[in-house]
Amino acid sequence: MRGIPGVIRIPRPLLGTLIGVTALLTAGALATPAGAAPRSDTSTGVTSTGVSSVSADAQRQARAFWTPERMRAATPLDLVSVDGHVDGGSAPLKGIATKVAPSAPAAGAVGDVGAAGKAVSDVSLLAFPNSGGQWTGGGAVVSTAGRVFFTYQGRTASCSGNAVTSSNKSTVITAGHCVKLEGAWHTDWVFVPGYHDGQAPYGRWTASKTLSTPQWTASEDINYDVGAAVVAPLDGKLLTDVVGGQGLAFNTGYNLRMYSFGFPAAAPYDGEKFIYCSGTTNRDFLLSDDHGMNCNMTGGSSGGPWFTQFDEASGKGLLSSVNSFKYNFLPNRMYGPYFGADAQNLYQTAQTS
Repeated sequence: MRGIPGVIRIPRPLLGTLIGVTALLTAGALATPAGAAPRSDTSTGVTSTGVSSVSADAQRQARAFWTPERMRAATPLDLVSVDGHVDGGSAPLKGIATKVAPSAPAAGAVGDVGAAGKAVSDVSLLAFPNSGGQWTGGGAVVSTAGRVFFTYQGRTASCSGNAVTSSNKSTVITAGHCVKLEGAWHTDWVFVPGYHDGQAPYGRWTASKTLSTPQWTASEDINYDVGAAVVAPLDGKLLTDVVGGQGLAFNTGYNLRMYSFGFPAAAPYDGEKFIYCSGTTNRDFLLSDDHGMNCNMTGGSSGGPWFTQFDEASGKGLLSSVNSFKYNFLPNRMYGPYFGADAQNLYQTAQTS
């Protein structure tokens, strides 16, 4: 699928044209598909704590809205400039190192065979590091990770996300700009775990709430580009009972061995392949306090999980960041926010919602 030429510029008051930063938002089609005019959702209520609530009626409409044709037609924009979002940002508040273990799906739901049909015992280890390639390892990650679809500025759009262990069994972690951008919360928001070829093998899970960190909600500070969604039950079942949940880790420090995943949709990718990168990360020394990794994923991968302690054989790990942005002059290096105290508070709010 071809992207739309040009970028959307957001003014940068302090740095002028010295340096450019690009966020990895995917986004909408050149024109909304026939019969798919986005709605002005007056049933969405936003609170001052960074939570957008979605009515039951809006959830039903969102699930019906995202047909296989519309998912395939979510053509990416070029990467979106977020230059202004790094200025004056504060370093993430650190806290006590905390880990949450992965969780298995309910008995008989998914098991240990991934969408590619590979059992865990059949998986051969892949090269490390890897700056971008299709994930062929199977395992839990092919069912916990998925594409996120929503309406943004009157266009159909997409990101990536991942189901995590949570007390409500219904929490998805993604990037902040995948739930809210340029002051507005996205609508028609659904999570499609295991997405492939326009198909939703585990269903389309609609958000009952979308959330982001206070700093992203207030000023879209790139250091806090973390978002979450609480998805409604589907056919009487809860998300992680169906697909399982990855673990999480907060306050892990820097210079870590990590794996990142996503569904990049801008050239040379088309949103139909599950892509991964791996490597030892470094702390950004320029304009953010993010982790950095060599990775050629493009728009559409935003919100995809970064794992520490990732096991290739089982496809399980601890989600410790998400795909967030790239610098224009470093097109093959990805950055993801540090999961400190605010990211942990976001997770706690989501899992208890």
